Amino acid sequence: MGTIIVGVIILAGIGLAIRSMVKDKKAGKSLQCGGDCKHCGGGCH
Repeated sequence: MGTIIVGVIILAGIGLAIRSMVKDKKAGKSLQCGGDCKHCGGGCH
C-alpha cells in the first residue's frame, strides 16, 4: 500500500513539472533559448 501512495505522489510531481514546462513554453519562456532572440534567431519560440 505504501508503494502505491509513493508512486502516486511521484507521478503527481512529474505531472506538475510537465504542466509548468508547457505553461512556460506557451508564455515564451524556454530553457533552451532564455529569451535572447537575437542570439537564437527566434527559432525557439
